[in-house]
Amino acid sequence: MPDHPRSSPLPAVLLWAGIALCVVGLAVHRMWEELPFPRAFEHGLLALLALAAAWPLQRWLRWSRAASLCTVWLLALAVFSGPMPVLAAALLAVAAVGLGSLLLRGAIALPIGLAMIAGTLVWLLSLPIHHRAVYVVACIAVVAWRRRAILEIARATWQQFDAGVRASPAAATGAMLLLGLASTGAWLPTMQSDDVAYHLGLPSQLQTTARYAMDAHLQVWALAPWNGDVLQGVAQVLAGGEARGALNALWLLIAAGAMHGLAGALGGDATRRWWAVALMASLPLSMHLASGMQTELVAMAWLPALAWLVLRDADASSPRNMLAGALLFGALCGLKLMHGVVTLPLLAWAAWRHRAHLPWRALPVGALLAAITGGSSYVHAWWLTGNPLLPLFNDFFRSPFFALRDFSDPRWSGGFDADVLWDITFDTGGYFEAYPGGFGFVLMATLGVWLLALRDPRTRGLAVVASIGLLLTLLPLQYARYLQPALVLLLPGLVVAWPSLRHGAIAFWGVCVLNLAFATNANWMLRTGALKRDIASPGNNAPLFERYAPERLLAARLPDDNSLVLVLPGNYGALAELGQRGRNVSWYSPKWETEFARVDADASGKAWAELLHRNRIGHMIVDDRKASAALRAGLDIAGARKADEAADSQRWSLPVGTAR
Repeated sequence: MPDHPRSSPLPAVLLWAGIALCVVGLAVHRMWEELPFPRAFEHGLLALLALAAAWPLQRWLRWSRAASLCTVWLLALAVFSGPMPVLAAALLAVAAVGLGSLLLRGAIALPIGLAMIAGTLVWLLSLPIHHRAVYVVACIAVVAWRRRAILEIARATWQQFDAGVRASPAAATGAMLLLGLASTGAWLPTMQSDDVAYHLGLPSQLQTTARYAMDAHLQVWALAPWNGDVLQGVAQVLAGGEARGALNALWLLIAAGAMHGLAGALGGDATRRWWAVALMASLPLSMHLASGMQTELVAMAWLPALAWLVLRDADASSPRNMLAGALLFGALCGLKLMHGVVTLPLLAWAAWRHRAHLPWRALPVGALLAAITGGSSYVHAWWLTGNPLLPLFNDFFRSPFFALRDFSDPRWSGGFDADVLWDITFDTGGYFEAYPGGFGFVLMATLGVWLLALRDPRTRGLAVVASIGLLLTLLPLQYARYLQPALVLLLPGLVVAWPSLRHGAIAFWGVCVLNLAFATNANWMLRTGALKRDIASPGNNAPLFERYAPERLLAARLPDDNSLVLVLPGNYGALAELGQRGRNVSWYSPKWETEFARVDADASGKAWAELLHRNRIGHMIVDDRKASAALRAGLDIAGARKADEAADSQRWSLPVGTAR
C-alpha cells in the first residue's frame, strides 16, 4: 500500500509556541491584576443585549444574524452619537462613493472618494465657503449625478456581504459582535486631550466661521497635516454639530471592509475573511481610536485599501488603478508624515509586483495627483511659517513660530531594543498613555503565525511590507499608537496563514477575547467607566463632560459676546473649539506660554491684571486646583467675577471695560 504523506508539524509548533509565549507573559506580568473586570463584564453584557435585540429581526424578517447585528449597532450609534451626525456621515459616504466610482467601481470607491474630497477641500480651507448649505447641495448634486453607479455599488456590496455571511455565518456573527463593540468607542463625545486641545479646531472653525484661520500663533499645530480633520469638518458642518462618532464608525466600517477584501485577495476562504475583520475589531486601539480624532483610525482604513489595490490583478495595467493608488498615497501623506513613510514599502512592492504591466505614461499624472492630495498642509505651513512640518524639525527650518529645536517627547524615546514588542504588549504604559495590555496581545500570540505568513507564498509579500512598516514606525519613536496602521495591515496575512488545525479556531477566538477583555486599558476614560456613564444618559453629554472634560461644559455655556477667552492649564492645555476667540498659555502657543511664566512670577497680581487688560480678555477658564496666588490676586485687581463652574473648572468674567 502507498504511504500517505504526513503533514509537517511546523505549523502546529509555531502556532502553539506563540500562544504559549503569550500565556507566559500573562503569568510573568501577573496580568490578571491589570484586567478591568467591570469593563469586561459590561462588554459581555452589551454583546448579549445586541444578540437579544437582533433576534426579532432574524425571527420575523428572516435576516441573517450578522445583518441583524449590523442594524442593531447602527441604531445604537444613532441613539448615542445622534441621528444628525449619522445622517451627515451617511450623506458624506454616499457622495464619496459617487466620486470614487469615477475611478473604480466597487466598495473601494468609498475610501477613494473620501480621499478625493479631502484632497480638494484642503486647498480651500481659508476661503469662507464652508457653509452647511453649500456642502448639502454639493453632496446631493454628486449623489444625483452618480446615482446609478452608487446604486450598482450598493447592490453589489450587499450581495457580497450576504454571500460571505451565508458561507460562514458563525465567523460573520463573531466579527460583527466584535466590530460593534469596537464602535462603542464612537458613542462617546470628544474628550481626549489632543482632540480637545487641537483636532477640534479645524472642524469647529468651519462650522462657526465657514473658513479655517491657519493661525500658528495661537496653535503651533494649526498647519500640521489635516486630511483627517478636514473630513471631520465636513461631517460636522453637515450635521450642524460634532459628528466625530458617526464618522469614526464609518472609518471602522471601511477598515473592516478592507480587512475582508485583503484576506480574500490573499486567498483566504469566507471564514478567514471574517477572522480578519474580527481580529482588527478586537484590538484595544480600535475601540480607543473610535473614541477620538487621531489619524491612526483613518490610516487603518486607507492603508489596507491601498494594499488591496496592490493585490488586485484585474486591469493591473489600467491607469485608473495607478491614479486610485496615488490618491490614497497622497491622502495618507496628508494625514501624517509617518503614514506616508509606512506606505513606501507598499509602493515598492506594488512597483515590483506589477513591473511588467505598469502604465508608465500615467506615472507623472499619478505623482501630481498624490502631491495635490497630500501636499496642502506642507505648502501652507512652509508659506506661512517657513517650516513645512511645524513644529517638527524646527532646529533645521528655524521658524519663528516655535523654539529653535526639534520637537520631541522623551517619554517615547526609550530606545529600540530586542524586547520592545514584549514590553509594548505587557508593559504598555511605557510606550503609550495606557495600562498594561492596552495594545492587545497580537504581537506575542501570533509571533509563530507571523513566521508562517513569511513562509507562505500567498501572504509573504504583505507580511514583509507590513513588518517593514512596523519597523519604520518604531525606529524614530517607540510610541505604540503609531504602530496600529501597520499592525492592521499585517492582520489579513496572519489569518490567511493561520494553520487549519484541531483547536486552531479556538486559539484564534481566544486571542480575540483576550484582546477585548483588556480593550479599555488603552484609554483611561473607557477604563473608568465612560461608556457606562454615556449609556446611562443617551443624548446628554453633560454628565460625561462634568466627569472628564468640565472645560468643555464651560465653553458650551459661554455668552455669545465675541470677547476673547483665555484658557489656563487644567485638564487640557487649550480649547480648540473656541477657534480664534480662544487663547491658551500652554506650549501650543509659545508666545503666550512665555507671557504666562512672566506674569505668574509677579506675586502681586499686577502683571496678570495688566496682561488681561492689554489683550482684552473677556473670560478666563481656570482650574481651581492649579490657580496660583498671583493669578487670584490678578483676577481681584482686574475686577473679575466667577460666572460659572463645573467640577474643578471655573469661568471668570472680566468687566466690559477690561475686555474691550
